[in-house]
Amino acid sequence: MSWLLLFVAGLFEAVWAIGLEYSDGFTRPVPTAITVVALAISMVLLARAVRDLPIGTAYAVWTGIGATSTAIYGLTVLDEPASPARLFFLGFIVVGIVGLHSTGA
Repeated sequence: MSWLLLFVAGLFEAVWAIGLEYSDGFTRPVPTAITVVALAISMVLLARAVRDLPIGTAYAVWTGIGATSTAIYGLTVLDEPASPARLFFLGFIVVGIVGLHSTGA
């Protein structure tokens, strides 16, 4: 259950990170509210997950899921460049997440 909470927390981490793009420096009320709520949900779920998971593992996976999801959003929706090198290194993040999960921590 902790891994599921951590995965969802990572997705909400991506939501608030993406929300920063749309909040325009917290000057747009609706995107700002969504960003703040997503941040709170992400933190609560991360806190719940670290009850059973080591903080170092949980934090690395949480940021990895958020960073990868945010980058994929940028590539697909915001037309950010998808160079082979960028995709290669995003793959390393995914490998790291899978590796940390497979250690059974």
